Amino acid sequence: MTVDERAFGALIQKSNDLHSDAMQTTRTALAELVETSRETTTPEPDSEAGTERRALLARGIGGGQALAAAGVGGALLALMARPAFADQSADVQMLQTATSIEILAVATYDAALHLPFAGSLPKVVQTFATTTKQQHTDHQAAFAAATTALGGKAQTAPDPVLLDVVNKAKPKLTGPIPLVELAITLEMGAAETYVAFVTTMSDKNARNTTASIMGVEAQHAAVLNAVKALVAAGHPELIALPPALDKLPAAAGSVGFPDAFYPYDMARPAAEGAVK
Repeated sequence: MTVDERAFGALIQKSNDLHSDAMQTTRTALAELVETSRETTTPEPDSEAGTERRALLARGIGGGQALAAAGVGGALLALMARPAFADQSADVQMLQTATSIEILAVATYDAALHLPFAGSLPKVVQTFATTTKQQHTDHQAAFAAATTALGGKAQTAPDPVLLDVVNKAKPKLTGPIPLVELAITLEMGAAETYVAFVTTMSDKNARNTTASIMGVEAQHAAVLNAVKALVAAGHPELIALPPALDKLPAAAGSVGFPDAFYPYDMARPAAEGAVK
């Protein structure tokens, strides 16, 4: 596999720039969370917001159908989607679930870097995986800090349903394309989950933290979708900034962002990764 390393390096730098901006927003939100967490309130049970939050806790947004199709049993999804623990606020449960997603992402990128064929990948691709792993590590820490600021216990385990997806995919990771496809599944799952959560969280700073990280996950997914399309078409040399517009396939303008608005079908139920 041949990749324009200088151009791909520029993609990595742009990812780091976006991540840096997101972490600055997150640090500000976390500082405000510490100041206001004692005053945080949850919606009244009979309010419209309270009804929406209970629905998200009960079934998630989209119910995880896309991942169920990838081999996760419906019964397991239903079990993991049960409302969790009355002594935990919905915001805390969502932040714990977000942390569990990031824990799994860190472990998956780390495992990818140790696959038998990983050493044969271009150095810049390995750097992308290492950089993305570090970004997920930062996201994990941010969500954990937000959880504890709201009085919850930080999650230390991976999302149980997504972990099952990753474990089932491992035997098939024999080359770059299956690996990229798995990474896309995790990144899209994270981005869609955070889109769902920011519409439901009651605490402004928890929303700011989640929204700032959401954009980075969306960028990861867009880059991976573009890389997958060009590698699958036999043109990894077209992974470049600026792109060679006269050589790119017609779908190049939309492959990174296949949806005008992020769907919710891969969003995880709010309580799925909550601390039991």
